[in-house]
Amino acid sequence: MTSSYVKTTLDGRQVEVINGWVCLDGQPETDEVVALEEHPNRQVIQRVVPLATHMAGRLPLTLAEASGGQAALRHHHRPFGGSPLAVSERLRRTAWQRAVADGVD
Repeated sequence: MTSSYVKTTLDGRQVEVINGWVCLDGQPETDEVVALEEHPNRQVIQRVVPLATHMAGRLPLTLAEASGGQAALRHHHRPFGGSPLAVSERLRRTAWQRAVADGVD
């Protein structure tokens, strides 16, 4: 399991990138970081969290935090060599993403 620290929330929970997912307190939140300019609720978010420049699911991030998170996500999703283990892992992740999209918890 690969893990990369991003920040600690005001209530003490850790935000980390774990195996290609931005996680809050160890629970997967999202697999992408979105620039605030592209977020549909950017005006409300900026009013509530003025220093936020990016969002990771429901987690506001500053530019420095988003940079670290995006680097960890890119590192995890870099191209793989095609070994049987890498192919198996990619298939497992794809099956899980499809199951989550279909509503499996």
